[in-house]
Amino acid sequence: MSALSILFATSEMAPWVKTGGLGDVAAALPAALRKAGHDIRVLLPAYPALKQAFPAATMAAELPAFAPGLPACRLLTAKAGQLELLLLDCPELYDRPGNPYLDASGQDWPDNALRFGLLSRVAARLGQPDSPLGWQPDIVHANDWQTALAPAYLHYQGGAASVVTVHNIAFQGCFGRDMLASLGLPEHAWRFDGVEYHDQLSFLKAGLQLASQISTVSPTYAREIQDEHFGYGLAPLLRHRSAALRGILNGVDTELWNPATDPALPFAYAANRLAAKRANKTALQTEMGLEVTADRPLFGVISRLTGQKGLDLLLTVAEGLPKLPAQLVVLGSGDKAMEAGFIDLAKRFPGQIVVKIGFDEGLAHRIEAGADCFVMPSRFEPCGLNQMYSLRYGTPPIVRATGGLADTVVDVCEDSLADKTANGFVLDGDTPHALWLTIEHVCRTWQDRKLWLRIQQNGMRRDFSWTHAANEYVALYRDAIATRG
Repeated sequence: MSALSILFATSEMAPWVKTGGLGDVAAALPAALRKAGHDIRVLLPAYPALKQAFPAATMAAELPAFAPGLPACRLLTAKAGQLELLLLDCPELYDRPGNPYLDASGQDWPDNALRFGLLSRVAARLGQPDSPLGWQPDIVHANDWQTALAPAYLHYQGGAASVVTVHNIAFQGCFGRDMLASLGLPEHAWRFDGVEYHDQLSFLKAGLQLASQISTVSPTYAREIQDEHFGYGLAPLLRHRSAALRGILNGVDTELWNPATDPALPFAYAANRLAAKRANKTALQTEMGLEVTADRPLFGVISRLTGQKGLDLLLTVAEGLPKLPAQLVVLGSGDKAMEAGFIDLAKRFPGQIVVKIGFDEGLAHRIEAGADCFVMPSRFEPCGLNQMYSLRYGTPPIVRATGGLADTVVDVCEDSLADKTANGFVLDGDTPHALWLTIEHVCRTWQDRKLWLRIQQNGMRRDFSWTHAANEYVALYRDAIATRG
């Protein structure tokens, strides 16, 4: 089949701008599509971090104002390895410090509708026959609410087929009706089957309504968001468009996350060389000020500290860990009360529980390698990446059967051990008691070193590369183009 031309529109991209899984996907999926021979370009705002990273970026096009709220801007082009980036340069909207969505006080930037309306409008403009680049993609791939208005512009103005991917449906980009004219949308877009959503203008709803095809980041999450409990008000629309909705499990960067070659680790190891993993545990205990001991399992957490991640469950039961005995290392930040709770635990149990508030990429890799078990009891998890990193690093995870966790982690039981799929531990419920019972089960299982080795190796042999996901996205793109006619 012929190669496709693809515009991948995103509000973040690792390693330069990342607040969650979208940043990782934006770095890895386009690279996998480029490797497969497709002509793909990534459009994202020229935040300060990107201008600093690509000082030699060259002018590709100048764009006049699109609408009263969408100012004139420029497109710069730069190369990240083999990948072409299109940086949307509009200093009045993007030249700001810190988080791409929030100000220094943690509040949404008041002009986010215009900031990401412009990003969506430029994505659509590139997908139209008179693209200012002289290059028109076959497909415009929008991601989350920040670019989900692109399919609406394409629907009302004509142009390429479109796909919108939902990475987290809880964030929907809702603004007042007064934004309609500011964003250059026609009056007739204000309909239940257009951009209107409960008397607001919703970027995400518009994309879900008007994109040629829809995807989300795991098969289970695709089913879950059609249910009222997980759909955040959009379940009826998703059920209506279920024939156009597909769940495609994210991959991971298997070069970046590879214990055999990871430069962040003191000792390299692989599925057939797991003795060195124990050396990484000793090194991690030393680095973090834990008691250096091999006679108890070490549980690891790398996460936002929020209720969504289920870490309130761990906070409730963690004081019992030293008595099992077991150790705990936590890396993350989030809810201030939860941060304080974990810090207090570390003070009460020095040498057995240690907490670092914040994020450290190298330490994250060393926790994945040095921990025996990874704790990730999320209440919902569209895809999740850390459980896949854990499986690759021989660190069986504890999860709930939700979203991508259900699609990647197979509970240890008689049947799964027999067919060699058992690779982790699944909670029965979302209570502290359920988590504690699972932790006790992990500790008993860990004592059987031969059994634990089998579980580790089962996880490490799973293929979580982006190759399979990229092929599924190509099939989705072709369906979108066929649907568009």
